[in-house]
Amino acid sequence: MAIESPSTSAAPAASPPVASVPPRLSGRARLVLFVLCAAQFMVALDFSVLNVALPVLGKDLGLSTTGLQWAITAFALPSGGFLLLFGRIADLYGRRRLFLAGLTVFGGSSLLATLAWDPASFLAGRALQGLGAAVIVPTGMSLLTTTFPEGPLRDRALGISGTLLSLGFTVGMVAGGVLTDTLGWRSTMGLLALASAVVLVPAPRVLEESRTTDRPRLDVPGAVSVTGGLLALIYALSTAAERGFGGADVLVTLVLGVTLLAAFVVVESRSAAPLVSLPMLRRRTVAFGNLGGLLTFSMMSTVVFVLTLYLQEVLDLSPFATGLVFGVQGVLSVVAGMYAPKVIGRIGARRTLALSLLGQGLFIGALLGLGTESGVWLATAAVSLASMCHLGAIIAYGLTVTSGIPNEQQGLATGLVTTTQQVGLTVGIPLLGVLATTQDTLFDGVRTVVAVAAAVLLAAGAAVAAGLRRS
Repeated sequence: MAIESPSTSAAPAASPPVASVPPRLSGRARLVLFVLCAAQFMVALDFSVLNVALPVLGKDLGLSTTGLQWAITAFALPSGGFLLLFGRIADLYGRRRLFLAGLTVFGGSSLLATLAWDPASFLAGRALQGLGAAVIVPTGMSLLTTTFPEGPLRDRALGISGTLLSLGFTVGMVAGGVLTDTLGWRSTMGLLALASAVVLVPAPRVLEESRTTDRPRLDVPGAVSVTGGLLALIYALSTAAERGFGGADVLVTLVLGVTLLAAFVVVESRSAAPLVSLPMLRRRTVAFGNLGGLLTFSMMSTVVFVLTLYLQEVLDLSPFATGLVFGVQGVLSVVAGMYAPKVIGRIGARRTLALSLLGQGLFIGALLGLGTESGVWLATAAVSLASMCHLGAIIAYGLTVTSGIPNEQQGLATGLVTTTQQVGLTVGIPLLGVLATTQDTLFDGVRTVVAVAAAVLLAAGAAVAAGLRRS
């Protein structure tokens, strides 16, 4: 099903040119967009809503301080590791079918986490939440790109989706503190169970099935190697964030992850029906688009993490005041989401991606002006403006990667987009967040992370601009 904009009557031949009317979403298109975007918002919410509740949760369930990392890792492992596999399965066996199954798993596991009676039941719920998210994210994105035709309608749909994705992460940080203080930590998981029910009720009626016309065999060796490689890599980086890179389990899983991902490349080059088409990865739009996406997600999530530490532990702000800082960030992200499609329409997705990365790097670099006694206003302004650029990069990289890809490969393309997103959110904090806690002072660590993130984003913007200019 492709939702088209209403056609307009042609102007008489003698009339002067008339500006084209912006496409409008029909009532049904709005319902489809609500279902798909609400699901993405829900998953983004899950990434941050539990963070503030972790200390209270640990005392209630008997989780040690070290064990608390598994409340995050148990979700991150399956949500990042199985994305490519489920994106391809959806292409072959039905995107709508898997999307509904993912919603069901996510809702049921959220209820399990809400009612958890011990650490094992809670972590099982979190792992199943991650598995449900690994289904929802690529199938929801591929349903969106196959439903809305390439052009202004898709630009607008992805703009709304990207806005809600960014807003979900921010809302989660604020809502997590409010809910934990008023209703307890279980309410954070209960909120996700309720949200999944709200999405699941209308979804079967408004979504139509979408799949490829041919039915090639599933690339099992490729699926095993890429899923195992991502699982091992995410485990290693997540564990290193807590204990450093010196542990034997970290080193073994890191080497295993890299080895399996290298084996995946070899398997895909020889497979008759590969899980990932290497020629697709060689497309400049796919390669540089995903590079931009990986770095915008990983650097922004890390900067938000260290700023949270800075505001509360260096400036001694309360959790509520810290939430207000990120609330401003969320509001400006919504504004950016409203205008990003218009900017893309004028200068193109590729140029928007490069400029957004450069702008994000510049505004994050401005955080080097933070002090040990003052810096709230600078932090609020800089992270909010950086988030506006971040939102533009999110929308632009999704459009860059998926544009020009045939419908039968949209699940694969969007699987790459969402894998980049999830891996970026997962690896940024382990890789750079360690710098914030291993310097002489936390303030020195924050400045180090900010400097590295700004440099990486500026270099990424330049690389993407150069790489996409020749495509």
